[in-house]
Amino acid sequence: MNTRFFRESCATKLDQLGPASARMTAFVGLDGFVDEILQVVSMRRTANDYDRFTTITQFATRLLEAANRSTNIELVSERVKLGGNGPIMANALATFGLDVTYLGCLGYPTIHPIFQEFAERAKVHSICEPGKTDALEFTDGKLMLGKHYPLKDVTWNNIQERFGRAAFSERFGGATLVAFVNWTMLPYMSEIWESLLLELCPLLTGPRRFIFFDLADPQKRSDSDIKHAMELIQKFQKHFDVILGLNEKEAEHVGRVLGFEADHLSREGLIKLTAQIYETLHIDTLVVHPVRYAIAAGPNGVVDVDGPVILAPKITTGAGDHFNSGFCLGKLLGLSNEESLLCGVSTSGFYVHSALSPTLPDISGMMREWPGA
Repeated sequence: MNTRFFRESCATKLDQLGPASARMTAFVGLDGFVDEILQVVSMRRTANDYDRFTTITQFATRLLEAANRSTNIELVSERVKLGGNGPIMANALATFGLDVTYLGCLGYPTIHPIFQEFAERAKVHSICEPGKTDALEFTDGKLMLGKHYPLKDVTWNNIQERFGRAAFSERFGGATLVAFVNWTMLPYMSEIWESLLLELCPLLTGPRRFIFFDLADPQKRSDSDIKHAMELIQKFQKHFDVILGLNEKEAEHVGRVLGFEADHLSREGLIKLTAQIYETLHIDTLVVHPVRYAIAAGPNGVVDVDGPVILAPKITTGAGDHFNSGFCLGKLLGLSNEESLLCGVSTSGFYVHSALSPTLPDISGMMREWPGA
């Protein structure tokens, strides 16, 4: 579902409802990275003239040729930017106009300079140093080479000591949207969730609010760890309307852990898998976002929406986090799951096309001037 009429209708709603975002608050955490976006050189002719590997397959072939022999790989830096699922998502939400508080790994005791612009747009608090990621980008995907050792300092004790239990409780208990992302890379995230469920969730009052979770490629975590994380996420449904976001690879991996057939699925197969995972988890909304379309499962069934065709992407690292911010925006504004998916793919599409986080007018503008239409 993605017709011109549907996009125009959603853009009009966004124009009408969008200003309400300025009255909404978001509390997001808990990671933080300095990302360096890199190209991999395949052939260099002069100091300024070279060819890059355009696909992971090409690069993998070069690496295989080096087995038992060694080789030299040259990386060319395109840009250094703020990174981590949390900061990217929070920065996008702040660009929409939400009042955002971010807690994570942004430098300690002082904020790393790469996050200064973000700190001017949102209220940021840090409890440890950021991780570092070398993001090798290709036309068919990206390889994220991470240095994660600072993230071991993200613990419930450090949160309480360096940010404050009362401050955390206030924001956790009052934000319109709470989002905890990058479970895979934060070794103590499950323990933090357990503490919140035991100590803070029973004290919550007022209307139900949204809480968003993102796993961030759980392939390196054990099946038992993943199952435990799913159990904890389900428990938050008692206190919040839970949204779980997965990309295609993550959905296939979670599906296998839960006992479903899931490997290089067709679109129809991924829609079926989304429904199976949703029916197993008993949460409010499950959203799955492959590159070219997105799927959402909720109380009213499963829907899917095509994304824009971006022929010459400027950046892909962070596209999924922008999708998540756009989808959550739609849910916060009371849009349907179909309309929220359109907000998500429009947000990520604008970002991939421009390497900038969109404003609300940017999103509605993309809906009206749809790439590839």
